[in-house]
Amino acid sequence: MSEVRAPRLLPWVSPEGKTCFVLGDGEGFMSRMADRVEAVQLDMADKLATHADGMLGESRLSERELRFLAGNLTRALRDVRRVAVSRGARLGASGGVPG
Repeated sequence: MSEVRAPRLLPWVSPEGKTCFVLGDGEGFMSRMADRVEAVQLDMADKLATHADGMLGESRLSERELRFLAGNLTRALRDVRRVAVSRGARLGASGGVPG
């Protein structure tokens, strides 16, 4: 029988914006789905950073383009932070507050 671990912070929030957790052994359906979502989030953040580098190298960007880029970078940073906090908690690291 598998051992139940501490709650895992999931890489998404509820429709109300509340933090989501799953209880389990880390090998169930929700944990596997969370692993896949984290992988997609990290890949998207990496691609967005590369795209941002290219955009910021342009000599002229509109305010609208910069706002759009900043909004997407902010969302990606939140996603990456959530992944880091979740993984750190599973490694037994301290100092991160889920959120």
